[in-house]
Amino acid sequence: MWKAKLSRQMIQLKTADEIALMRRAGLVVAGALRAVRGEIRAGVSTQDLDDVAERYIRGQGATPSFLGYHGFPASICASVNEEIVHGIPLPTRRLREGDVISIDCGAIVDGYHGDAAITVPVGDVSSDVLELLRVTEMSLWAGLAAARLGGRLGDLSHAIEQSLRAHDHDYGIVRKYGGHGIGTEMHQDPHVLNYGRPGRGSRLVRGLALAVEPMVTLGRPDTVELDDGWTVVSVDGSYAAHFEHTFTLTDEGPWVLTAEDGGAAKLAEFGLTVPARGQPT
Repeated sequence: MWKAKLSRQMIQLKTADEIALMRRAGLVVAGALRAVRGEIRAGVSTQDLDDVAERYIRGQGATPSFLGYHGFPASICASVNEEIVHGIPLPTRRLREGDVISIDCGAIVDGYHGDAAITVPVGDVSSDVLELLRVTEMSLWAGLAAARLGGRLGDLSHAIEQSLRAHDHDYGIVRKYGGHGIGTEMHQDPHVLNYGRPGRGSRLVRGLALAVEPMVTLGRPDTVELDDGWTVVSVDGSYAAHFEHTFTLTDEGPWVLTAEDGGAAKLAEFGLTVPARGQPT
């Protein structure tokens, strides 16, 4: 979520054909993230990872969403350790054992966007940081599982917060940044908080597509943007995690457009039986 760069728009509802294009974009993003994950190791530069993502996206006949977006100079955001979001890939930034790196990636297919993010450990990482990654990813899926046609945006936000609060550690839920609507633009209304009250906010209706992205720190939730005008870091230097998926809603439940199985496996952990859609062969 590029908070300072978001221009306010009306909520955009998509047709079934438009959602199908977003699914194609989502699968490109899923493939790009899979390719990047396979290259993450100590000694690799974040620019190397950006090159992997761009080659994959263009090789699928798609266009990187991020490159040139409000002047952003790369195809992925690569945020290391205390960097929460919007880290700029650099040839001089080389990963080290014990780091974690968030990779945020977007792709455009025929004018429609997909957007997702993962956070990956580099080699051996401390147990508290691994747990941060686990609970952050689980909170994303808790939010997706809470989304229903006819429900409210706050249902999703509340589920994310409750999932993160259900642990002994007091995780920092970043409040200045969140998810967003997505479609013919990467960032649209509504803004998706990672905390909130159920039964509040926009109605969840057919044709709405959202990118949901909890950002969580091991320490305080306070953030600051660095002088590069992009990179957002935790004020106290604590490690951060960031996970994201793009999804829409069907009669059967959430359809996760950036998950290769449509989200079926993870949502099953929440008791939801959602058919896998458009799984690659």
